[in-house]
Amino acid sequence: MQKQAVVFNGQEVGIAVPVENRLKFIAVRFNIIDLDNRLFDTVAEIRRAITEHLASSGRAITSH
Repeated sequence: MQKQAVVFNGQEVGIAVPVENRLKFIAVRFNIIDLDNRLFDTVAEIRRAITEHLASSGRAITSH
């Protein structure tokens, strides 16, 4: 496993860092900071968590 950028809706929103056969998500966008440092099994799972988080919070990924 390698570090990899997490792209959501065409924007980099964080980094997936391998930790003991899992991926630690490092968020770089404030509106998904609640997911920071959580462990996931796949990048697809990270994206799913982002989708669910944004839907429940009524937020969206915006460009700066």
